Amino acid sequence: MLLLKSPRSLSARRILRRRTAFAAVLTMSLSSIGITSAAGAADGAPVGAGQPTIVQGAVGTATPIAGWKLKSSSAVRSGGEDVSQPNFKDTGWLPVSPRSTVLAGLVENGRYPDMFYSTNMRDNVDKADFKVPWWYREEFVVTGKPGLTTTLRLNGIISRADIWLNGQQVATKDEVVGAYNIKELDVTDLVRPGKNALAIESYPADPDRDLSIGWIDWAQSPPDNNMGIWRDVEIVRSGPVSLTEPRVLTDVALPGLDHADLTVKVDVRNAGDQPRTVAVEGKIDNIAVKKTVTLTPREMRTVVFTPEEFGQLSIDNPRIWWPAQMGKQPLYDLDLTAHVDGDLSDRAHTTFGIRDVTSHVNSDNGRQFVINGKPLLIRGGGWASDLLLRPELGKMEDQFRYVVDLGLNTIRTEGKLESDEFYALADRYGIMIMPGWECCHKWEKWTGTNKWTDEDRRVAGELMASEAKSLRNHPSVIAFLIGSDKVPPADIEKLYVDTLRDNDWRNPIIPSAATTTGAITGKSGMKMSGPYDWVPPNYWYNKQVGGAEGFNAELSAGKSIPTLDSLRKMLSPAEQDALWQDFNAAQYHAAPSSTFTNLKLFSNALAGRYGAPKSLEDYVAKAQLANYENVRAQFEAYIRNMNDTSKPSTGLVYWMLNNAWPSLNWHLYDYYLNPAGSYFGAKKANENLHVQYSYDDRSVVGVNHTAEPAKDLTISAEVYNLDGTLRYSKQVGDVSLSANRSERLLTLPQLNDLSRTYFVKLVMTDRGGATVSRNVYWLSTQPDVINYAKSDWYYTPTTQYAGLSDLADLAPAMVSTSTSSRESRDGTGETTVTLTNSSDKIAFFVNLTLRQGPGGENVTPVTWSDNYVSIWPGESLTVTATYRQADLAGKTPSVDVSGWNTPTVTLSGR
Repeated sequence: MLLLKSPRSLSARRILRRRTAFAAVLTMSLSSIGITSAAGAADGAPVGAGQPTIVQGAVGTATPIAGWKLKSSSAVRSGGEDVSQPNFKDTGWLPVSPRSTVLAGLVENGRYPDMFYSTNMRDNVDKADFKVPWWYREEFVVTGKPGLTTTLRLNGIISRADIWLNGQQVATKDEVVGAYNIKELDVTDLVRPGKNALAIESYPADPDRDLSIGWIDWAQSPPDNNMGIWRDVEIVRSGPVSLTEPRVLTDVALPGLDHADLTVKVDVRNAGDQPRTVAVEGKIDNIAVKKTVTLTPREMRTVVFTPEEFGQLSIDNPRIWWPAQMGKQPLYDLDLTAHVDGDLSDRAHTTFGIRDVTSHVNSDNGRQFVINGKPLLIRGGGWASDLLLRPELGKMEDQFRYVVDLGLNTIRTEGKLESDEFYALADRYGIMIMPGWECCHKWEKWTGTNKWTDEDRRVAGELMASEAKSLRNHPSVIAFLIGSDKVPPADIEKLYVDTLRDNDWRNPIIPSAATTTGAITGKSGMKMSGPYDWVPPNYWYNKQVGGAEGFNAELSAGKSIPTLDSLRKMLSPAEQDALWQDFNAAQYHAAPSSTFTNLKLFSNALAGRYGAPKSLEDYVAKAQLANYENVRAQFEAYIRNMNDTSKPSTGLVYWMLNNAWPSLNWHLYDYYLNPAGSYFGAKKANENLHVQYSYDDRSVVGVNHTAEPAKDLTISAEVYNLDGTLRYSKQVGDVSLSANRSERLLTLPQLNDLSRTYFVKLVMTDRGGATVSRNVYWLSTQPDVINYAKSDWYYTPTTQYAGLSDLADLAPAMVSTSTSSRESRDGTGETTVTLTNSSDKIAFFVNLTLRQGPGGENVTPVTWSDNYVSIWPGESLTVTATYRQADLAGKTPSVDVSGWNTPTVTLSGR
């Protein structure tokens, strides 16, 4: 990441030039899937660098501020009256991106290089710098047609700010307050043709005091508490009548999905002191509607187009939006215009999808989601924004590609509610989103210390309204959680629910992510029973504590150990040594809370099950085994139980999907987008068509996550001793799997005289004999024994570890390899590797790493068709890696192939 690696000698102007070039490439990528972002907003994109923002005179335009100049108020002697004057001297102020918290701006200018390395953020950044307000300043030039209505739109400032324009204060910190508070300020009388100046004084943030953003135990908190501008500031131009908040409410006919009724709404505002008659027209595909209304002075009215009035809004054979694994994600465009006296006064646009979402709590108190009439298992992960809230849109899109590749269908955003581009990406990639307020901090301190005031209640209502308006059009958004760990008090719950409903919220409203009951919203149907730290794979199959029943809104086995490439980027040599030599050592990159600050539970289990680590390399290799098997088991247990007649599993949210910064805790892929054991365990478990083993009853289960039945499948199950001798084989043919279901197909017998460590190999093939799913387990006749009676909120003790240390005794195996690479016109590259086991021993857990030439940097993001594979004697497997050709940095692709019991080889991709 450029922001983290900019050398001290790199000037701010060179930073800006490099970021501008990168943003140009990114804009092409985003526009290819129909997403447009504010100019200069992508990946901390181009800053003005002395060039003022140009505001065109055309009606219906929203011009984002292209960049800011930033300076601490402690070094500014003037007040807002002077700082917001066009001729104010801002020499020496720091140029920063249009969406930039204070600390992000300092990092952008090279003030804190390598801030995420080791303890640099703790030791090298003075928190006192952020105890005072900071000034943001930008000049903009207004051109074109005079006399237009001008609105200043603030989309998100943390956590309070005074707003000044051309020497006049237009809003105070008592009005602009709360992280998600969208404010629209009429500045028509203050804006002048030519040069203008906007100044924003952002005040210190405190998540325990403000309805802001906090990091709890997800990551070390940034020293500035994310104070500053983190969403776009826009200058909006219209005629005398403006259009805002276009939305479409859809009603889909079930079960056939062959008809939909659309209701179109838009807020129409007369900004002047005279009555205005306005013609409002809308268009969706070839559907056109029109209404003429007369507005009194300063009146705001919602204009509604219903199917009853306009029969063309009642459509047959609509294009239905589906989650990724169940169908396509078509979107519609709504375009609206307002004309006054025949002249265009404003225009508005939005996209929407046609789909139906319902949710109910079943008889076993589990929340079940139903999409387009089809119940499905929610398989998701918890989202973490960048720790400095940098809008890295290219990285964001890369992560959505990962989510699809992982086979997940949902992301939960707890209090990290992101930008419009996030939801646009979710719409287009078919990933359902479950947003909600965060736990702890001010958000759930309704009573006691720092209890809510009347202002807090007012602000909470404003934030709820802002998010409802931002989210309601997105088909990917399927619910809102108005609480996280707790259900709000009745009066706050009513405030949230009323605000959502007043703003045309049609999705489920859930009281919290924990087992709670709201006075209005009823039972949550969710549990937050954890665990959050290490438990063995067989833990997930027991229907108690965090086991596979109901809807668990956050759960995982804790620590996720990155690869050596990532560890060496984030940890000092001393921290690396402590990782495998001192399990009780506090790790700054684990978590700030004392509960999770060390890795002792995970590492003790690692040593107890696989043998004490002999080096950092050995520790990391064993950690990938542990992460793979545990993450796979967690998802597979919930997947197996989704059709149970008693206590079915209805949803799980892996805690977490990603990290806000480089971390040893809670992720499926690391901060550098490097996939490892956790990633490939999840990817294996969530295959569309899948065969899996059950740790509790030895059943072999077939799974179909698609919307169509799968037929003529064959399942084979084999059991091998550690030395590779076959002990059991069974094949079941003519298997049919119904859509969106799991089914037990056979049960492996209890075998005697197995080696203490043994293997189970499962394969699913289609009617043509092609492999659809291939799954290998390493198991022990000495099982993990769990003491459920001693369960704590974050883990359950294990009194006996599985005997897997015999894996160290695997005889060496030899894998021959061949590889080739090709480039596509769209800039992607693909490297194919064929692995053939040419020995008479099992080649276990073979890992492939793509690099920028032999010995070069590992390439990320990268999508592997499979990884960490085990290959039987005489067997060949072919895997592919897909990546951006530009990420090779001009080098020839190479692949490192390394296995548990195979020598490491490096292959050239040409």
